[in-house]
Amino acid sequence: MSPAGENGTPVPGMDLRHARDGLSTAEVRERTASGRINSVPTATSRSVREIVQANVFTLFNGVVGGCFILLLFLGQWRDALFGLSAISNSLIGIVQEYRAKRSLDQLAILQAARSTVVRNGTRESISSEDLVPDDLVVLNAGDQVTADLLLLGDSPLEVDESLLTGESEPVPKTGGAVLLSGSLILAGNGRATVLRVGPDTFAYRLAAEARRFSLVTSEIRRGLEKVFTVITWLLLPTALLLTNAQMQDQGGWAGALGSGRWIPAAVGAIAGIMAMIPLGLLLMTSVAFAVGGLRLARQKVLIQELAAVEVLARVDVLCLDKTGTLSSGSIVFDAIHDAGTARAAGWRAALEWFGANADASSTAAAIGAAFPVQRPLQEQDSVPFSSARKWSSATFGPESAASGTWILGAPDAVLGSAGSARAHDKAAALASTGLRTLALAHLPAPLPSGAADSGLPTDLVPVMILTFRESIRRDAAATLDYFRRQGVSVKIISGDDPRTVAALAGAVGFGSGAAYDARTLPLDRLQLEEAVEACDLFGSVTPSQKRDLIQALKRRGHTVAMTGDGVNDVLALKEADLGIAMDSASPATKAVARLVLLDGRFERLPAVVDEGRRAISNIERVSLVFLSKTVYATVISIVTGILLLAFPFLPRQLSALDGLTIGLPSFFLALQPGGQRYAPGFLRRSLAFAVPAGICGALCVLAVSGYAQIWSGHSQEAAQSAATVTLGLVAAWILVMASRPLNVTKVLILAGMYAGLVLLFTVPLTQEFFRVDWPPAGLLVPAVAVAAAGCGAIEIIGRLTRRRPAAGGPGLGPLTLEPASREADGGNAGHRDGPVSR
Repeated sequence: MSPAGENGTPVPGMDLRHARDGLSTAEVRERTASGRINSVPTATSRSVREIVQANVFTLFNGVVGGCFILLLFLGQWRDALFGLSAISNSLIGIVQEYRAKRSLDQLAILQAARSTVVRNGTRESISSEDLVPDDLVVLNAGDQVTADLLLLGDSPLEVDESLLTGESEPVPKTGGAVLLSGSLILAGNGRATVLRVGPDTFAYRLAAEARRFSLVTSEIRRGLEKVFTVITWLLLPTALLLTNAQMQDQGGWAGALGSGRWIPAAVGAIAGIMAMIPLGLLLMTSVAFAVGGLRLARQKVLIQELAAVEVLARVDVLCLDKTGTLSSGSIVFDAIHDAGTARAAGWRAALEWFGANADASSTAAAIGAAFPVQRPLQEQDSVPFSSARKWSSATFGPESAASGTWILGAPDAVLGSAGSARAHDKAAALASTGLRTLALAHLPAPLPSGAADSGLPTDLVPVMILTFRESIRRDAAATLDYFRRQGVSVKIISGDDPRTVAALAGAVGFGSGAAYDARTLPLDRLQLEEAVEACDLFGSVTPSQKRDLIQALKRRGHTVAMTGDGVNDVLALKEADLGIAMDSASPATKAVARLVLLDGRFERLPAVVDEGRRAISNIERVSLVFLSKTVYATVISIVTGILLLAFPFLPRQLSALDGLTIGLPSFFLALQPGGQRYAPGFLRRSLAFAVPAGICGALCVLAVSGYAQIWSGHSQEAAQSAATVTLGLVAAWILVMASRPLNVTKVLILAGMYAGLVLLFTVPLTQEFFRVDWPPAGLLVPAVAVAAAGCGAIEIIGRLTRRRPAAGGPGLGPLTLEPASREADGGNAGHRDGPVSR
């Protein structure tokens, strides 16, 4: 997107009075009344109503809520405990997203700023939101441009547009040029008139696409959605089968409805339906992500969306914007170089004067930091820097330590007059390395009259060449090295000159290769994909090209993270699987990023990766337990419905087992430390274990329940207790399999689970509340024997699914994650199962 009127002329209808006195009060009121003010919508996320709707009004919450209300209506509140899980899950999602919304809504396109305007012939300071079209704005060095302006007069300005274009070089602006909202005045002063305000500004239009709310791409979320889709299709027919079976068990529909026995039939049907829904898995996933978000918040990392914690565990390509990410964006002095002639005396004092200039540009400020002085020399004459001239000068008297005239500026402007071939070659060679160069020349006498307009004299003597570089973040090299060791490809995508990008990459140990000039990127999609795969450094990249490069990487099957800090990065951040913004980022950039490094420390990223790996590793372990439960509950419900058997559990009994063998242990497992590489295929691995394990558990329960109800003639209460014992032992062993490898903490968790199962059948209060008791010996022995056989079968299933195939790739089982410290495979172990061979 390019600004309109970049080389525009004065605004039509502008008169001398306006250029001198600005708008009148009446003109300001007229524009304000018509809504033409510099106010932009700041809401960058869903409304509170939309957040509540997204987290509460879901299909499963509707089913759970309906069953919950029905049980309360029937007076069976003990069987409605499952409702607490659904409520907790919704509350966690609402609170987390609302916290992120508050952070987002406090971010605007521009930082809060004030502007100096001329109205009614008088200067006044107003809020930038109160600017209106045709306002006359006074600009000085250090001011932020908060609306699109048209520069008036001949006073040149140096403007930093890096937040908009990614280009860190100051841009010269003269009368008639457009100043874009979001840029910063580095040097000079002048006046400008307001062209566009609010949503019409360049910065707002550039970021408009990024404001649309979207969810982060989460493999866990996609996997669970697939599971829930299958369950959704099974719910209604299973509910009908179960309801019919329970009515038949109570004497048929007519008998049950006429005698009031339909209530236990309804409770049994609800028990089967609720057991199929893995509500706890949603809750534990939210808890794991939320805890990850809290841990990262302590490290000054803001999580905008829960699932963003997971994505970095899967990232295999990290794209970095240079300015503000690898570099701080500021200019620092590099070195001085011989210009091929003897250095004139007083050069240091001259540099001190240029660096001490109160109206210095960022480059001059870097000189001041390298050559500090408390009291600079007093000049006789000086010529301020001009973008048209590309040089500035200072003349000192003969008694001064730096007598004569000193000229500092661009080598092509200064050395062109000096005429030293060696100095020209030296400056060109230094510039080709990506360093910013200035030339210092000397003239023993004052500058000829009119030299500022007619040009420098030809008898200048080159004194030296100064080089400058961008300030590199001290943590950049170590962080890049971490990602390389972890098998994550790093690509630098910058709007800066390719030579500058290559020089900075070399300074952080990224290599010495040349950067790809994005101006020559192919338009063909396939060729673009090949180019982005082959090269790691890109310069002169436009905002739309950044997005195109991200899309090309994603088409190649990569999971891409992108860091940035400018408005020019928002399209790429939006497109990436995970956008990461630095603290120095524009508010629009922070608004679209999923992670914000609040203290701007690039070295935080490894900790974010580790936290993502911990979360996804523990969620995968927890999912084994919950999906196994869904499988055995679905099988039990369908079989009992088809065979017209009584459902073997009460809802409260399933709630007790869920809490002891799944809920509480899974909560602690979800918080366990972990540093494993993640291999794609979360759902495939989970189901490879959960389906056979769940079927095995269902067969054990059906065998014990059928024996108790049909062949042994025991009461329904005894049959339910025997089924509860069987399922408790089988579900406990599924948890043991999911917890491996064991450590002290996990052993204590498992020991507590088994102790809880014993207490459930022993403590009178729990016996009465959950309607369980130790089954008679004639049922207890078969129940334990069947459960032991089921545990043995599950052990075999777990070992088979954990075993690696002969090719050496990850197996199908739940425990295929590799320790992050294992480097034998060159850092790519976690990605060998991915869509792209690396």
